[in-house]
Amino acid sequence: MDAAGELPAQPCHVEDETTMRPPNVPGTLITGSSDNSKVAPWPLPRRPTRGASGQPFNPFGDMSTTALDTTSTPSLGRKMLNKVPEVTLYFWIIKILCTTVGETAADYLNTNLGFGLTNTTYVTAALLLATLAVQFRARKYLPGLYWLAVVLISVVGTQITDNLVAQGVSLPVTTTLFAIALAGTFATWFAVERSLSIHTIVTSRREGFYWATILFTFALGTAAGDLVAERLALGYWKSALLFVAVIAAVTAAHYFLKLNAILAFWIAYIITRPLGASIGDYLSQPNVQTDPEASKNAVGLGLGTTTTSMIFLSAILALVIYLTVTRKDEIPMVETPAVVAAPGR
Repeated sequence: MDAAGELPAQPCHVEDETTMRPPNVPGTLITGSSDNSKVAPWPLPRRPTRGASGQPFNPFGDMSTTALDTTSTPSLGRKMLNKVPEVTLYFWIIKILCTTVGETAADYLNTNLGFGLTNTTYVTAALLLATLAVQFRARKYLPGLYWLAVVLISVVGTQITDNLVAQGVSLPVTTTLFAIALAGTFATWFAVERSLSIHTIVTSRREGFYWATILFTFALGTAAGDLVAERLALGYWKSALLFVAVIAAVTAAHYFLKLNAILAFWIAYIITRPLGASIGDYLSQPNVQTDPEASKNAVGLGLGTTTTSMIFLSAILALVIYLTVTRKDEIPMVETPAVVAAPGR
């Protein structure tokens, strides 16, 4: 104690040198490492070899890394964990399955059950709103709830585009409108949050931006995919191969041409919509042997919308149960590393 009666300032110590970083620059807690006190220096490696769960990264697995988050580290006082899954191979498989179901389930409700386009939109929109209400109240990522919302939003996004086309709005116009809407959502999201990272969906506001973006990607993917199919008249399986080639090109651009990770992720997300729709149509639509009236480029395997929807819903359910049990697609919570005073100080 000095003459003024105050204790001299004591130096603070950190646990080891890996926790040190420049002032005001956030770090990320590596909860998947053997030593949970380790903190990755900023920025994180662009293409790490393994994910937080210890699993190898797939071609799209690091397309929205936390290194692209330009915000300050979230407050330690927050209670909400990340509300969306890690971008792994499981993510892309279920996403494509969901888009396929979105196409076939909409056709099933519209045609097989006789709901009609308008009533199908009302029913699926009501189910989506109810599901999102529960999703927003959840405090963490729940695979079953999250992917149910994606299935429903895929149907609603498809129906929005189909309703506009039924009202006489052309596909070039709808494609342009949804592209503008998506760009506006991204601009607003970044202006408010200073980040487009899906690794920090830890507030209701960010989650709102996230689901609005998902809705517009499905609507845009439907319009753009139908426009391409209409103009090129490739048929279902050839269209699917075209969309696979586009996704492969995006992947190559990301890894070899340094295409921005967030941009690459959302382009791939949009393209998986027409890819899944093409797969669904190829499996469900009549083949030329059973339906002579089918056009040359609209030939499928003839499984029907009911069988196709059941197959893909069963696959989604199996994967969701697996992820719920194993928790392989959970994103570790990002925290500010504590600065710990040395014992005895």
